[in-house]
Amino acid sequence: MILILGGTTEGRKAVDVLEEAGKPFYYSTKTGEQTVALHHGRRTDGAMDTELMTRFCREHGIRLLVDAAHPFARVLHQTVADVARRLELPLVRYERIYPERSDALTWIDDYREVPTDIRTLLATTGVQSISRLRWLEGHGVSVIYRILPRQSSVRLALEQGVGEQQLCYYRDDDDSLPDADAILLKESGLSGGFQSKVDAALARGMRVIVLRRPPLPWQHVSRQAHCNGPYGLRRAVERLLPDYFALHSGLTTGTCATAAAIAATRRLTTGQEPAEVSVTLPDGESIAVAVGYGDGYAYCTKEAGDDPDVTDGLEIRATVTPSDHFSIDGGQGVGRFTLPGFDYAPGEAAINRGPRQMMRTNIHHPVHITISVPRGEETAQRTFNPRLGIVGGISIIGVSGIVMPFSEEAFVASIRRCMQVARASGADRVVLNSGAKSERYVRQHYPQLPPQAFVEYGNYIGATLAMASELDFRHVTLGVMLGKAVKLAEGQLDTHSRRSTMNKDFVRQMLDEARCTADLSRLTLARELWDIIPKEKTDDFCRVVLHHCRQHCQPLVPQAELTLLLIADDGTIHSL
Repeated sequence: MILILGGTTEGRKAVDVLEEAGKPFYYSTKTGEQTVALHHGRRTDGAMDTELMTRFCREHGIRLLVDAAHPFARVLHQTVADVARRLELPLVRYERIYPERSDALTWIDDYREVPTDIRTLLATTGVQSISRLRWLEGHGVSVIYRILPRQSSVRLALEQGVGEQQLCYYRDDDDSLPDADAILLKESGLSGGFQSKVDAALARGMRVIVLRRPPLPWQHVSRQAHCNGPYGLRRAVERLLPDYFALHSGLTTGTCATAAAIAATRRLTTGQEPAEVSVTLPDGESIAVAVGYGDGYAYCTKEAGDDPDVTDGLEIRATVTPSDHFSIDGGQGVGRFTLPGFDYAPGEAAINRGPRQMMRTNIHHPVHITISVPRGEETAQRTFNPRLGIVGGISIIGVSGIVMPFSEEAFVASIRRCMQVARASGADRVVLNSGAKSERYVRQHYPQLPPQAFVEYGNYIGATLAMASELDFRHVTLGVMLGKAVKLAEGQLDTHSRRSTMNKDFVRQMLDEARCTADLSRLTLARELWDIIPKEKTDDFCRVVLHHCRQHCQPLVPQAELTLLLIADDGTIHSL
């Protein structure tokens, strides 16, 4: 069981991550005012001191603490650290993403450090800070306090001795700032609106004074991890509580190449060889990635997690040399594009736009980076690369930077890439098929088409047909075997067994339409119909099945001539 200390945007994101496991956890807030959707999680509200939290953890079998509370919740951070140390629990800090500290701002560590050489100050540090700022009035500083428009907040402010004329309020429809010489902010991170407030104040010519976030009191917690985004949280939980997620995530080849390039650049520019480096992912969060070093290069070992991936365990290397500008190329084991339809022109290294941008974001030196992959060329033969016209090695890819196990998003993205290559190949027809077996048969049906014209849809028939429409294919062939066909005929456009099953009643309906009599009492798999249906009625039944399939598929490609092929186990093809 996991306990999240939340009440923040980060708390809500932590909930989303743990919900993916489908296992129970607890979500705790101080006030209970935050709305958060819980399916497997259980809500508990109210402040807990060290004794209460210790008792709660013991009574509810808590095995991991996630501190996703506000960065200025000093008391709670101390309580969490004390409980983790007392019960020897692992602890994850879900931190916010912070912009770099600018020298253009005035940084302080305590309210008593606010400069007094200003006339008016707009304090946005919360109603609880009012009493700590009243001392400024004795130095001739007029303070305006911006607070939430809640009755409880207004009451607390007035109880601290300020007048109503000193209060202004946060409004959802009003981002304007009242007149003041300076503004006092907490270093609340991007999710706290810190940068937008800074930008607005600077645009008004205001002096910006920032209270630094306090350090975390975790120095005595033995097992801990820090993250600032959902991927990092998942990886931290996978490491500290390995059995919580049934399947573990991995790293894309793009993230591994970026980590290796960061490490190689660090070695070149500083002589340092850290065992792990921080990689900023495309969504802005940072994760720690293990790296190693060889003779003239740094490397990162590809992690597929529990996602089936032939690149798992490959060593992704980066060699970095000084240059007068930043550049990236591929070396041994990294493929080259030979066909149009990709992020880069034929002849370029098969390093996609996402990984290239990651390297640019993470490396701030004018260097030339060469990415290489020993065993990359032989491994590529077990990928889609030869069909896509990528020769000489694997591709360096990755949109999010993280591989989610059995990711539907990743598979659909790979289909889209294949469809784009098919479009760019110049073929006037795209042939969609469910896998290697069905493709082997439909290729014989279209021997004149290039390999790129054949695209595997897996189970995502509807999504793939929609892509064909978006790419304006005018001739579309859909090859389907009987197991998927009987589902598709009923309108199930995603035929994965987790989401769709064969409906025997609907199969009986189609048999009736074909004027065919067959005993379905022992039918367990659709392909058994080939043996059950009388031979003389096979063509009639196939026509009925394909007719129903067309009713659901044609609307997805209204501009295209759609050909449907029903493929038997022996390779016989029935068409409509």
